[in-house]
Amino acid sequence: MNRTDVRWAIGRRTIGTATKLVAPLRVYGAERVPLDGGLVVAANHFSWIDPPALGVSSPRTLYFMAKVEAHRAPGLGQLMRSFGAFAVRRGESDRDAVRTMREIVRNGHALGMFAEGTRQKSGVPGPVQPGAAMVAITEDVPLIVAAIHGSETWRLGTFRPVSIAWSEPMTFEGLPRGGRGYKEASVEIERCIRTLWEWLREIHALGRPRNATPPA
Repeated sequence: MNRTDVRWAIGRRTIGTATKLVAPLRVYGAERVPLDGGLVVAANHFSWIDPPALGVSSPRTLYFMAKVEAHRAPGLGQLMRSFGAFAVRRGESDRDAVRTMREIVRNGHALGMFAEGTRQKSGVPGPVQPGAAMVAITEDVPLIVAAIHGSETWRLGTFRPVSIAWSEPMTFEGLPRGGRGYKEASVEIERCIRTLWEWLREIHALGRPRNATPPA
């Protein structure tokens, strides 16, 4: 166990507990997440509660990619980096970030990405950017989708419930490295996020039963 794993173990008991208190969390399908080997986790994104909610729901340490502006925030940047997060410059080519993403999965770790590239203010999952697919294809590692529902209406103090559903591992064998392959894979990721998110909407309407299984 490296230092980042130790910090995550502590964070699950502290930040994770606080997250569950302010946003009652229910998780479906976490047993589908491979417990070792390089992995890309691609999630949708509505709110700042999403990263801690996704982190505490994951059975693995996630090395999150986050916008450089967040890393520059006093206190927040240091906290994020202590948990293995790294910065990316949005809206431009960031070769250092791409190199870091590939190194993370190449070294057998799990890369956490909000696949749309930014928070979705519309309240529904948005278009998926090619970054997650690029890493999975170029490094030949599986990708798992984590759909988040509830955080689109969550605000601090509302205590609205948030739920996360995990997909089965996805692989993209046969797709070429390059723009066409990344685009095709991104369409599949986007479709999977939307399917799981719609399923979570139905689960919330049913009162979030504990024994429900996300669609494969």
